[in-house]
Amino acid sequence: MNETKYWLWISMIFGTGSRRIWEAMRLFGSAREAYEAISSGSIDLRLSESEKNNISSVTLERAEDYIEECRRNGIGVVGCGDAEYPPQLRNIFNPPAVLYYRGNLSCVCGTRAVTAVGARKASDYSINVCREICGELSRNGIVIVSGFALGTDITAHLAAADNGRPTAAVLGCGIDREYPIENMKYRSRILESGGVFITEYPSGTPPHSRNFPMRNRILSALGQAALVFEASIKSGSLITANLAANQGRDVFCMPPADIFSSRYFGNSSLLRDGAELLLDAQSVLDIFRFGGTAANENPVSTVSYFGVGDLQPKKERSSSSSPKSGGKLKKSAAESVKQAVKDESPESGTYSFAYDELTDIQKKIYDAMNGEKIHADLLSERLEIGLSELMTELTELEIAGAVRSLPGKMYMPL
Repeated sequence: MNETKYWLWISMIFGTGSRRIWEAMRLFGSAREAYEAISSGSIDLRLSESEKNNISSVTLERAEDYIEECRRNGIGVVGCGDAEYPPQLRNIFNPPAVLYYRGNLSCVCGTRAVTAVGARKASDYSINVCREICGELSRNGIVIVSGFALGTDITAHLAAADNGRPTAAVLGCGIDREYPIENMKYRSRILESGGVFITEYPSGTPPHSRNFPMRNRILSALGQAALVFEASIKSGSLITANLAANQGRDVFCMPPADIFSSRYFGNSSLLRDGAELLLDAQSVLDIFRFGGTAANENPVSTVSYFGVGDLQPKKERSSSSSPKSGGKLKKSAAESVKQAVKDESPESGTYSFAYDELTDIQKKIYDAMNGEKIHADLLSERLEIGLSELMTELTELEIAGAVRSLPGKMYMPL
C-alpha cells in the first residue's frame, strides 16, 4: 500500500528532517497508523505548541493536494515506507521521511553506487583524477552520486552522463530551485542519461547553509563507498566522509598533490586516520566483487525503516576482504568533521545561522542561554521543558550552527 500522503503529513507536522518524526514512528507499524493516532490525539507523545498547532491546521487533504501539485510539475514524491524509496536510506540515523525527485529514482535503488565529493574550487589535478576515476566507474556500471555543486561534484556527474550512464544529484534545496545557477545547463544532460535529482526539501525551499550538512547524510548513504577527491581541513567533504564511515560505508581518499598545501589537509587527515588510498577505479571496483564489503550489501532485505539511534558502523569489516577504513575513521578525523559542521557549509563557504529562521522554541532556548555556557539540566529547569525535548532541540540548534556542545552536557551559544 502506498503511504506517501501519510509520510508527507507527518513531515508537515514535525518538520522536514526532524528527528521528532522517528520519536513518533517508534510507536507505530506504519505511517497510516501514526497519522490516525496523532490526528485523533490518541498518542502518548509530548508535543510542542507548534506541533499541536500543525496537527489542528494541517489536513491529510492538504498533503494529497501537495503531492498532486508536485506531480503536475514533474516532481515525484515518495515516502519512507513506499516500495520506490531507496532501501539503503532506511537504516541510517534519521532517514528522510519523504523524498522529492525528478528523473529516474530507480537508478539508486538496489544498484551499485559510490558517492563522490570534493572542493568547489578544486585544483586541475583533483578535477582530472575525479573525471578519470568516475568515468571508468560509470563505464563499469557504478552509479555516481554527488551533490551537484561546482567543481568536483559537477565533474563527477558529467563523467557519468558523458558516458550515457546514470548519476544521482542530491540537493540541499527544493528541486525547483535553480541552484547553483552555473550548473543548471547540465540538468537535462543528467536526466537524459537516466539520472535523477533528489532532495528531502519541499519545492520552494531556498539553499540555506544549514540544509547542506543535513543533506550530506543522504548523500553519503546512497553510495556503498565514499570517494574524497579534495578536502581542506574545514570541508563539507569531511562531513560526508565521516557520515559514510559511520554508516558502514568504505571511505577512499585521493593522495594529495602537495602535502604542504592547505587545500589537501583534509585528504592527509583522512588517510592518516584510516581511509583507503584512492589510486584508481579498480581499487573501488574490488569492493563490489564477490567477497568484498559492498558485494555483501543487501539493502532490500536487511534494513528497517525505523532506523533511529546514534550513527554506528553497520558491522565490523575483515581486513582480508575490505579496505582498511572498514566503515570507521579514527577519533581525530571524526573531531575534524564535527568542527567542519560548525565552521563551514559545503555550499556557502562559511557556516552560520539566521536567528529569524529558528523555530519559536529554539529562539527561547537560545535566548535563555544568555550568551553563556549552561548545563542542559539547568536550561531544562529554567524553561520548564522536558530534557528529552530539549536535547532534540539543542541538537537541531547545533546543526544550525547556533550552539556548540561541550563535555558534561554543557552548551554554549555561538
